[in-house]
Amino acid sequence: MNKLLTSIFMCLVAISAMAQNKAEIIVSYDSSFPNKFGKINTGKMSLLASTTEAKYFNDLSLWVDSLKSTPEGKAQYMEIIKKACMTVEPDGSVSFDMRKGPTKPTNSYVFTDLAQDCLTHYNKFGEDNGYYTEPLSEMQWTIVEDSTATVLGYECIMAESDYHGRHWKAWFATELPMPFGPWKLHGLPGLILKAEANGGFSFVATGLERTDRIMTPMYMQGDYSKVDRKEALKNAEYFANNEESIMNAQGQNVKIYSTDDQGNKIETPKYDGLKHNIEPDYKMK
Repeated sequence: MNKLLTSIFMCLVAISAMAQNKAEIIVSYDSSFPNKFGKINTGKMSLLASTTEAKYFNDLSLWVDSLKSTPEGKAQYMEIIKKACMTVEPDGSVSFDMRKGPTKPTNSYVFTDLAQDCLTHYNKFGEDNGYYTEPLSEMQWTIVEDSTATVLGYECIMAESDYHGRHWKAWFATELPMPFGPWKLHGLPGLILKAEANGGFSFVATGLERTDRIMTPMYMQGDYSKVDRKEALKNAEYFANNEESIMNAQGQNVKIYSTDDQGNKIETPKYDGLKHNIEPDYKMK
């Protein structure tokens, strides 16, 4: 009898946890960031949100990580990559072009939780997987009532915030009473559907629909170490500008080069966090 009651209790706990992590909407965003080649990187991102929590991610990255989280799935993924990316040359040698395969466009995931009063950001910083948390109070807004815009048919009000080295303008919809938005943006009395910051960083919602999709926890959490945000960003910039020498010092014997649009080799520009990082405060005094 006790075992039966325990089983019933555990099932109820599991069902309750699933209900708590169930999203109410999913939003698609186009993101735009400047890169070190003087061009704009664009990406497709998604936000699952309820009134109390949110998860921001890329769908392809989520699919890859879900596969790689089990031995069977990892083997399946490696077979997919092999078929898509491997080429056997006439001389019998083998080459891989990872651009042909379903590889992760980004390593970034952001989980925001009102009950815990914090957000957690998972990413790859240089060579290492890391995560950090920060209190939601780090982002404060000033609402500009007389500045509005229409996004996806919703009338949005503008707000401004200085956050981690950039000045943000965001447009939120009070018709959607969820205090979340793209990336780490949060804290307004409505869903953020558009945001832009100095330096060419922006997010624009391109689609929104109701859903009951579960906001699954981070896959392979054990592969991530807790980091200090600013130190991690410094390390990532150092790695970006010294990747070849770092890898060769590890005995990997690689040559990294860049090409222009015509395929000609060019000198790789330096990554500068003040220009290319969405959070440049790690370089500011």
